Amino acid sequence: MNVEPFSKDQKYATFLNRWNSLKGNVIAGFTTKQGGVSGGEYSSLNLCLHVNDNCETVVKNRNLLAEHLGFPMTRWACADQVHENSIAKVTKDDAGKGVLNYDDAIKGTDGLYTNESNVLLTLCYADCVPIYFLGPDKNLVGVAHAGWKGTVKDISGEMVRTWKNEEAIDPANIYAAIGPSIGSCCYVVDDYVIDFVKEVLKQPTELPYKEVSKGQYTLDLKKLNKMLLVQAGVLQENIDVSSYCTSCEDTLFFSHRRDQGKTGRMLSFIGMKETR
Repeated sequence: MNVEPFSKDQKYATFLNRWNSLKGNVIAGFTTKQGGVSGGEYSSLNLCLHVNDNCETVVKNRNLLAEHLGFPMTRWACADQVHENSIAKVTKDDAGKGVLNYDDAIKGTDGLYTNESNVLLTLCYADCVPIYFLGPDKNLVGVAHAGWKGTVKDISGEMVRTWKNEEAIDPANIYAAIGPSIGSCCYVVDDYVIDFVKEVLKQPTELPYKEVSKGQYTLDLKKLNKMLLVQAGVLQENIDVSSYCTSCEDTLFFSHRRDQGKTGRMLSFIGMKETR
């Protein structure tokens, strides 16, 4: 099973290695579309329950990943992902939510975090941006799902502010990583989207978009989320960014835009295994 085939992606490898050194019991990664049992447009490792793939097949795929990670599905926590900026703190009581049935997922949120071990935070993607968070001095891990809507609603900054206000962690002590997502090479948006981007960026020294024709712009969602993390107080040197574009890498990733909406989903995951 290909879970982290990112040997050539040095930034992403750096993030994984850095986190292992910071907190040896942290497990984090991002799946590919390879190594599962789904067929057709969901071939083969679709890990999402709400894209019209057979639910029993998706559960089989999830079980394959659980076995690969050594992290049972009974300890996973899943959200319903509504493209907002709400953040939820997850406890052991939430373990198992949304794993076998989408209707049981944690409601109304695209950002999860926990300070408890043996809970695996999981979210699904097919072009949207996975953002991982680590607060090693407070034993905090988190993950966010940022499509363009969640991005311009500053879900990345919202996680930072939540940790600052609710968990008393200095943003300068937060580490973040931005995983594979659609790149500016494949992502063109209009003035409607760019107006929101302009509104969320307070005093940008550079822009994450470029006009390519009248009213049409290439938008770098990964860059925009990094800028918003810095705007929220995370240090530049504490942020790693994957170079992978989910649309370009058609053998590795599902892509909602490339596949015209008929596709599966990858999974981001992060958690802390209990040390013995």
